[in-house]
Amino acid sequence: MINQEIRSLEPHKLWNFFSDLNAVPRPSKKEEKVREFIKNFGNSLNLETLEDRVGNILIKKPATSGLETKKKVVLQSHLDMVCQKNNDVNFDFDSEGIKMQIEGDWVSAVGTTLGADNGIGVASIMAILASDNIEHPDIEALFTIDEETGMTGAFGLEEGFLSGDILLNLDTEEDDEIDIGCAGGIDVSAFKTYPLETANSHEISAKLKIIGLHGGHSGMDIHKGLGNSNKLVSRFLYAFLDSGIKVESFDGGGLRNAIPREATVKFVISNEKKNTIESIFDRLRKDIVEEFKNIEENLEILLSWEDSQNQTLTKEDTFTFVSALTALHNGVFRMSPEIADLVEASNNIARVELIDGKAKILCLTRSSVESSKLWLADSLKSVLNLAGMNVEFSGSYPGWKPNPDSEILKTAIKIYQDQNLEKPMVMACHAGLECGIIGEKYPEMEMISFGPTIKGAHSPKEKVSISSVQKYWIYLLEILKNIPARH
Repeated sequence: MINQEIRSLEPHKLWNFFSDLNAVPRPSKKEEKVREFIKNFGNSLNLETLEDRVGNILIKKPATSGLETKKKVVLQSHLDMVCQKNNDVNFDFDSEGIKMQIEGDWVSAVGTTLGADNGIGVASIMAILASDNIEHPDIEALFTIDEETGMTGAFGLEEGFLSGDILLNLDTEEDDEIDIGCAGGIDVSAFKTYPLETANSHEISAKLKIIGLHGGHSGMDIHKGLGNSNKLVSRFLYAFLDSGIKVESFDGGGLRNAIPREATVKFVISNEKKNTIESIFDRLRKDIVEEFKNIEENLEILLSWEDSQNQTLTKEDTFTFVSALTALHNGVFRMSPEIADLVEASNNIARVELIDGKAKILCLTRSSVESSKLWLADSLKSVLNLAGMNVEFSGSYPGWKPNPDSEILKTAIKIYQDQNLEKPMVMACHAGLECGIIGEKYPEMEMISFGPTIKGAHSPKEKVSISSVQKYWIYLLEILKNIPARH
């Protein structure tokens, strides 16, 4: 019933294709089903449909009558989605379609990410390709893979696969913005295996759990001061160190590009220190709840006890591990001195895991300036090296340097002003868009990025505005009608 209501929304074709897309499982690095879905779609329209060696799909559609002399446009979105769910939701992203609902002006999912990032972009392109009454120049529709966990598709894109003059990336999340630049990123990973010792009969085990945080996009939301479950847990552990705790296990966060919402740590302590731990916990819990009361209204911090016979780190290794987590920078590292209110560099401590003495800490470091990206990555590495951990850098990708003088940007600004009687915000964003990587391969291609308003991306609170999709759709179609002519 709800799905039928979504299919009846305007514009019908876009929402129907979004519903079809969301019925297909499409986790990052597991895009086989959605790739087949898109290929079958292109072939069903008798349009030239290609697949490159890494799995990107390209569908070509000739210009409508009268627009044959316009510049060729690449419409680009990514097929994969971030897969996050609430702890109490039973859902298999590998086999199930997204369950959607309407809440006022918003479409959201039931307890999971929605996939509007970047499914609305994909559905928009599908609607244009399937239409027989939308005016447009020659189109190359590029559907990339694995944007969310490595930008594998953009990195694997071969020179010569595209022949377009202008790229419209449909992957930003505020409908009054036109993006002309973005941050680059690098994965920072640390590993260590610790010797274990067995807890004795005079010790008890504690479980500290943090749930209910908003989470969100580790680029677009990093400036909001949202709680990071890994950092909050480490804050408690650091306060407990003088009482002689020994950490048993740690399970916090998930994907690098999602601010972690939940974390659980187990540790042991001597029986006689139980009251001390509870006292510290109560005091610190009150402080944290007070600090975050205006932005994390559903935050829960829980402490429970049980008899222990488990293996743990030593006190010395616990001190080193907890101290490293406490010292690691999380959040905004530097604001841009050139662009107002733009985060230049940041870090997200995305995943912390300790199982049977094997520890790993996974971060995503972003910056619009390559030198500050590496400066921050080295700062993290130095802390982790001091803690005796092995550190690896991987998955580095470039930022997208703004071109404020491009012809397509001037066209897009004028159309926005004409339609909305106000200027759009022309800006760079702190997310990692594929434009930077594609731009390195196709340096002559003009690029802008825009999209409808999406809130809570990369979290189960993700939702997309219905009225904003309508606004964005009208804007996109007008841009296609007014693409500059070839010189």
